[in-house]
Amino acid sequence: MSFWEYVGNRHAQLLTDTFQHASAVFQCMVLATVLGVLLGVATYRTEWAGNLATATTATILTVPSLALIGLLVPIVGLGVAPTVIALTLYGLLPVVRNAVVGLRGVDPALIDAAKGIGMSRTARLLRVELPLAWPPILTGIRVSTQMLMGIAAIAAYASGPGLGNEIFRGIASLGSANALNQVLSGTLGIVVLALLFDAAYVVLGRLTISRGIRA
Repeated sequence: MSFWEYVGNRHAQLLTDTFQHASAVFQCMVLATVLGVLLGVATYRTEWAGNLATATTATILTVPSLALIGLLVPIVGLGVAPTVIALTLYGLLPVVRNAVVGLRGVDPALIDAAKGIGMSRTARLLRVELPLAWPPILTGIRVSTQMLMGIAAIAAYASGPGLGNEIFRGIASLGSANALNQVLSGTLGIVVLALLFDAAYVVLGRLTISRGIRA
C-alpha cells in the first residue's frame, strides 16, 4: 500500500489524532504562557529572582521527556494528565526568559513618564510595560510551541492524545507493510501543524504589535 493510499484509508483517524495533537499543544501553551508571564512579572525587578526563575525552568527542560512522563504516570495515571503537566512544564522556559528580558528592556524613561501622569504600578505594568515586552514574549511562545509539537508525540507512551500514537504504532510494528506509512504520516502531520501554528503567530504578531514597536 502506498503512503497516499494509507492516508486515504485512515484519514478519519489521522484527522482525529491531528486535532487532539493540536488541541493538547494549544491548551498547554495557554497554561505555559499564563504561568510564564506571571513568573516573569513576579521576578523581573530583582536580578537574583529573575535568574532563579530562568534557571529553574531551564533545569526542567533538561529532564528527558520520556523520563518525565514515566515519572508522572505513577502519580497522575495514564492519558491526558501526564501529557498536560509535562508539556506545560517544558513550555515554560522560553516564555519566562523572554518575559524577564522583555520587561527589563522597557525604557525607564517611559516608566517615569507613566509615573508622572499618575499611573499606579499595576496600570504601568498592564498599559506600558507588558505591551512593550509583548514582542519578545510572543517570540518565546513561538519557540515553546515548536518544541512542544515534537515533545507531544512522546505522550503516546502514556496513552496520551495526538499523532504520537501513529508513530508509536509504526515503531511497534516495524517490518509490517504499513509501519513506515504510520511513522511518516504521524511525523508529517506534526510538521504541518508546526508550520500552521507558526503562521498563526505571525498573523497574531501583526494584529497585536503596533507598527512603531515593530519598527
